[in-house]
Amino acid sequence: MREWFTDSEPEGDCRCGTAFEPGTLAVDADACPGSGRLAESPGCRATVVEALGDGDVDAVVTSADGVERAYLDGDAALLVAAGRFAARVAATDERLAERARRDPLAAATEATGRAGPVADLAAETGFAVATEDVSAEHALEPYVGPAVSDARISASPPGTATLRDRRTVETGAVIRRYETPPDSLDSYHVRPREHEFDAATTAALSDAVDRLATAADESVTPEDAAEAVVDDGPVATRLAAVLRKHTRGLGILEDIFADQRVSDVFATAPVEETRLRVRADEETLRTNVRLTTRGVRTLASTFRRTSGRAFSRASPTLAATTTVADRRVRVAGVTEPVSDGVGFAFRGHDEESFRLPDLVANGSVPPRVAGLLSVAVERGAACLVAGPRGAGKTTMLGALLWELPQHVRTVVIEDTPELPVSALQDAGRDVQPLRTATGDGPSVDPTAALHTALRLGDGALVVGEVRGEEAAALYEAMRVGGGDSAVLGTIHGTGGDGVRERVVSDLDVPESAFAATDLVVTLDPPTAEGGRGIAAVEEVIRREGGAEFASLFERDGPAATATGRLDRGASRLVESLAHAGESYASVRETIGDRTAAVGSASASPDESGR
Repeated sequence: MREWFTDSEPEGDCRCGTAFEPGTLAVDADACPGSGRLAESPGCRATVVEALGDGDVDAVVTSADGVERAYLDGDAALLVAAGRFAARVAATDERLAERARRDPLAAATEATGRAGPVADLAAETGFAVATEDVSAEHALEPYVGPAVSDARISASPPGTATLRDRRTVETGAVIRRYETPPDSLDSYHVRPREHEFDAATTAALSDAVDRLATAADESVTPEDAAEAVVDDGPVATRLAAVLRKHTRGLGILEDIFADQRVSDVFATAPVEETRLRVRADEETLRTNVRLTTRGVRTLASTFRRTSGRAFSRASPTLAATTTVADRRVRVAGVTEPVSDGVGFAFRGHDEESFRLPDLVANGSVPPRVAGLLSVAVERGAACLVAGPRGAGKTTMLGALLWELPQHVRTVVIEDTPELPVSALQDAGRDVQPLRTATGDGPSVDPTAALHTALRLGDGALVVGEVRGEEAAALYEAMRVGGGDSAVLGTIHGTGGDGVRERVVSDLDVPESAFAATDLVVTLDPPTAEGGRGIAAVEEVIRREGGAEFASLFERDGPAATATGRLDRGASRLVESLAHAGESYASVRETIGDRTAAVGSASASPDESGR
């Protein structure tokens, strides 16, 4: 067993105190020489097993010197079964009962090897079954964490795992990737900085937590609390960073999202019973991290407070955004009665850093497509960005916003803020955000937001996602919009026909109104083969009472290529983009110049260093 937080050796008689909480046996080991380390201390094991003779729990949590160790799953089942067996066998065999308390695995082996009542009792209490999936090498390996943390970490990688890579992220956490057999998920192991602390530093962290919690002055910072408990400057700096992460930030999520390879973190309900999973480099991985029950409640409370929206049995879903490790993260939450407890999905969004040249540079958008989209948006086209979940629709829409003329006023309508509104405003753009929702919080319903947007002045209209009754108002805006007023939005769907079906059949927009769309840009999600980004660009051809589609770019292999319609002079879109007196050839030349400009910008860093 790895000694994570202390260098002291267990000695002397156990002096742990035990108390039952809902689903948990809480063990106070502050005064115990064994520090509640159940794998190393037979005395602590005996105290816990004896307490469990009258109780049934899902977890045993020991605490000592500011550190908590959680014994879960098979380990908790082993301790509970040992307690039942010891309590019942004591009347006939006190020696075996004492052995069950101090050495459950050995006692189970002895009990199941004996005939008669003892073996029957081992079966009846579940003691025999509880030992089947527990190896002597890995028995009673706890999930560990400082008391201030809302997560517990398992130290050991899977027994058959092979280390694939190792890196240290900005928070000081060490991230290890382990390869496992083909029939299981690879493992993503996080070792936060505080798990490297020695006993003295861990104790100082606990003292700093107490000082921060009891400070009468709310202006006391983690730095103040750290400096009050240690004289060593570098140590105080490390303590303050950990303290800030757990009291002002989002704890273990700060460590995980500091790894730029991670795009998603999933906490499946009930999260206190499951490990976190992550998406890193487009692969789903199982982590060594479990949130505590307190941690789940803390996250739910934090997101209620920061989003201004209810999250409870009466309002059991949540959509919000937050900042984690300097990254913008979208939060989706569910709770009872629609799920078995609280669950979260976190998705990192870095849209503020992406413009069309960036998407050209990373291979998502071919240069000619970028040139066409830049001119189309600049000249007021009505464009829908389509694709399945995870295809990058919001990233693309955010990049298109930078192509609007600087003087054009833009109203952005979103449920959950994801578009680069702040970055656009910081760059001097006139951007007015409107927040929509169907639940509680400071917001208006989507249809009202659209009508409000139309009254906020002429300019571009941007809808984060077209998905409900607001679609009719959006298409009215497209129909009456001026030539220099782009209308942009995202929608779930694949290709022009799929988008039309979604808008007309599902959202009850007349096909004649849908024909006000100029462009449908369809994206594909990333694939293992490397394909991603633009799947198709189709212009909408208005017909009597409806619409048809003509393909301008189609995916052919890894990237979308031109169909030739633009070069043949047959594009209705190019005709519509022409200013008064401007020829088709002139617009096409402008698109060519923009293509070259975007390609040049993608090949060299801009002033921000990208």
